[in-house]
Amino acid sequence: MKVIDRIALALIIIGGLNWGSIGIFGLDMVAALFGGSASFLSRLVYILVCLSAIWCITLFFRDDPAHEPTRGNA
Repeated sequence: MKVIDRIALALIIIGGLNWGSIGIFGLDMVAALFGGSASFLSRLVYILVCLSAIWCITLFFRDDPAHEPTRGNA
């Protein structure tokens, strides 16, 4: 897995956990950590999570080399 895939996946997990905390507890952890939902840092995190989600869409359309048959001399 490429580094950018791992970064995108980590950001998607952060976003999912944040949405879960909003839904369950009514707490926006990103806004709480970075000074409100309108602060520059919070908006940057939201934008990065969004871009990561868009990037992760490409995972559905990639070939998975782990499931390709190997070519050997058997």
